[in-house]
Amino acid sequence: MTGSTLAELGRRAKAASRVLASASTADKDAALQACAAALVEATDAILAANAIDVESAQERGMSATVIDRLRLDAGRVESMAGGLRQVAGLADPVGEVLDGWVRPNGLRISRVRVPLGVVAIIYENRPNVTSDAAGLCLKSGNAAFLRGSSGAIQSNIAIAASLRGACESVGLPADSVVLVEETSHAAAVEFMRLRGYIDVLIPRGGPSLIASILEHATVPYVIDGDGNCHLYVDESADLEMAARIATNAKTQRPSVCNAAETLLVHRAVAEEFLAGITGVLPGVELVADPGALALIPGAAGAVAAVEDDWSTEFLDLKMAVRVVDDLDEAIAHITRYGSGHSEAIVTRSLEAAERFTREVDAAAVVVNASTRFVDGEEFGFGAEIGISTQKLHARGPMGLRELTTAKYVVRGDGQTRG
Repeated sequence: MTGSTLAELGRRAKAASRVLASASTADKDAALQACAAALVEATDAILAANAIDVESAQERGMSATVIDRLRLDAGRVESMAGGLRQVAGLADPVGEVLDGWVRPNGLRISRVRVPLGVVAIIYENRPNVTSDAAGLCLKSGNAAFLRGSSGAIQSNIAIAASLRGACESVGLPADSVVLVEETSHAAAVEFMRLRGYIDVLIPRGGPSLIASILEHATVPYVIDGDGNCHLYVDESADLEMAARIATNAKTQRPSVCNAAETLLVHRAVAEEFLAGITGVLPGVELVADPGALALIPGAAGAVAAVEDDWSTEFLDLKMAVRVVDDLDEAIAHITRYGSGHSEAIVTRSLEAAERFTREVDAAAVVVNASTRFVDGEEFGFGAEIGISTQKLHARGPMGLRELTTAKYVVRGDGQTRG
């Protein structure tokens, strides 16, 4: 697709979307299985392309977190293929009748799920998004219009080529997946303004990308926002459980948006819980408020937190720690600094759990489990297209249903309005 203008690519995606909207579930599932097989078959080519991107990132001095997101290996390619197979096994949302009723004049009205059309995704150094997004768009009857970053461009080209060929091999348009290969900032801004071609835009990236969307986009968008997630250890918490959850929420994969960034601990259990913080958060750099700093053992190497730490998505082995007087203070802290992504409480109090779930305003609120479960696959959606931190039209992990809209179908037998 080198040399094609963005408008031309948009026209091609729009044309493909019309074919996909009427494609059968069997045809879409066959394409997904073909795409999975094509990815595995192209593993060597994909890894060779990815090696170029990784080497370039290392030469530019990119952080270990960025390189982790960028790097592929045979296992990750197989996981991408497995995600496509999983999506193929999910129920097709297109055509689902959401509700229906009959009016006194005999009109039969129903509301039915239909594809959005062209779903555009603009994303940073995560080549797995190329296949995840394409798979979800394909199953939900949408064309995937993809614009990745310059840092992953070779990987994205190799992945998209295999997906396009697979779609074509089973009779669906190659343009079911359209990749923009121009990675300049100017092209990104133009992409965000392709009204008439893009039906919804989903950004997956950091604060600078989101800021650019808010400044430049003229197409409808759903914000896949920051994950400044909190874990609150209540006074009634099972502290062994809290330790397991905190370890998992922070260290299992710190570079993702559903990793916990701030640990809030009730004053009544803070001394006992924070005494063992080195074992709970091994290798994690801690920044703490004065109350927590006084209780954290010197071996943990904690330093005083600054104001920006409370609102920062570290995406690394770093965590902010604060001692709070009660549930009210924990909720107030989350309300002030949270990003509306995922917030968790560890408690044995049903009353505290109910208050937390009712009063904390976030896309997902978790009781006695890790924030790492806020994920499309863990929710049973298959590979997600993102996690929305806004309230319209989708919120939380976005799977197949969130890639559809509804239309009204009205059936009559000659009724006219007086």
